Amino acid sequence: MATSQQAAVIFSAVVVLLLLSSLAHGRGAGAARQHYHVVQTSHLQPKSLCSGLKEVPSGGTGTWVPVHRPFGPCSPSSRGPERAPPSLIEMLRWDQVRTEYVRRKATGMADDMLNPAKPRVTMAQVDYSPNAAFGIGSGYGGSAAIDADGDGDSMILAQTMSIDTTVDVPWIQCAPCPVPECYAQKNALFDPSRSSTSAAVRCGSPACRSLGSYGNGCSSNSTRNGGDCQYLIEYSDDRATAGTYMTDTLTISSSTTVMNFRFGCSHAVRGKFSDQTAGTMSLGGGAQSLLSQTARGLGNAFSYCVPAPSSSGFLSLGGPATRSTNSRSSRFATTPLVRNAVNPSLYLVRLQGIVVAGRRLRVPPAVFSPGAIMDSSAVVTQLPPTAYRALRRAFTRAMAAYPMNGKMGNLDTCYDFLGFTNVTVPAVSLVFGGGAVVALDPPAVMLSGCLAFTPTSTDLALGFIGNVQTQTHEVLYDVAAGTVGFRRGAC
Repeated sequence: MATSQQAAVIFSAVVVLLLLSSLAHGRGAGAARQHYHVVQTSHLQPKSLCSGLKEVPSGGTGTWVPVHRPFGPCSPSSRGPERAPPSLIEMLRWDQVRTEYVRRKATGMADDMLNPAKPRVTMAQVDYSPNAAFGIGSGYGGSAAIDADGDGDSMILAQTMSIDTTVDVPWIQCAPCPVPECYAQKNALFDPSRSSTSAAVRCGSPACRSLGSYGNGCSSNSTRNGGDCQYLIEYSDDRATAGTYMTDTLTISSSTTVMNFRFGCSHAVRGKFSDQTAGTMSLGGGAQSLLSQTARGLGNAFSYCVPAPSSSGFLSLGGPATRSTNSRSSRFATTPLVRNAVNPSLYLVRLQGIVVAGRRLRVPPAVFSPGAIMDSSAVVTQLPPTAYRALRRAFTRAMAAYPMNGKMGNLDTCYDFLGFTNVTVPAVSLVFGGGAVVALDPPAVMLSGCLAFTPTSTDLALGFIGNVQTQTHEVLYDVAAGTVGFRRGAC
């Protein structure tokens, strides 16, 4: 059982890479490949120092912001009084509820949030969602501000927001927003009345109509003709946010602003949200998302690198500067982007195989046919049961020298490394459509001593690619080109 302190490190039990052995089981050229990793086991304590950004994003035409883990030392939201981080089991439980909801959205299954017979899930939003700070408004909103030119004249309120690729409408909490109608947050509340560029979207306008199922009618107390446009977003675990749909200036970096950026100004929530963030910066494929609103100016692409807990990552809008074979973008292993027929705002890929210790598992390609959802907030990768069983068999054979240690939440292949100084972990790679091969580092294979994969309910269910597996990779959603790319060791 992981302690809360271990969970804060997130990928703790097998983390420090000492050396790579070339214990090959192939022949010819394959014999030179590294099929095992030797890693140091540990009594690791959470790292208190932020190691920063490994390298800048590959993008040249767009712009980028740093991305952090919510409870890591690189996150500004983590500064202040000490608080116990959520346990890994809490995170895994939340992940199951959330991904099942996203799966229902992708398959068109109704989710009646108002049905009194529907089971209610009470838990905080204790996820692995990466966080980034954005500037909202034209000024004077609070003490936590972005000073764009360094002269001490801060004009823009900084808001730390979670990054979510399965949601379309960006939103933040706005004053007035008293507790318990709203949740307590570490950032100062954004006050639209103190921003000279803030304006409510009018009912009946194209922007209001574009909300679609997120629309929530018009305000009844507005003196404006037709009233102010209202929005409502409902989440899987009985959480919801509602308020006024607004426009204001979004500052992404000191050199990049987005005028008339549309977002939800939340004045009420239902359920528990993390105080680490002020809202969600949504990057789904819908018309309301950050990607859609910046596609014309920055390019219809974005990428992110979810970091290890003590490092910084990034979110880049616009993608690589060029797609020529001589550019840095050629370092991406790319696979076709698949759009979901029921919910086109979701991003899917085709996983076609898994390689363990240099050997490709014997899994019929048809097993992977439903596809897998690319999800920045999903914790662990979810595989079809047939594929998961094959992975588990191959992994346990390779780990036969180590005693097993029960389960941890929905992770059923866990080990007891007490007394071992080093552990030899088989290398695992994911093979995607188009021939893209993504090699995983040990922290992307094992999570707190457990195999960091889970099975879906059936082989016909959509899978997920979790951010445990994609950590330290730059993941490029090149919507314009219709591809998803992976660049190893980017953060």
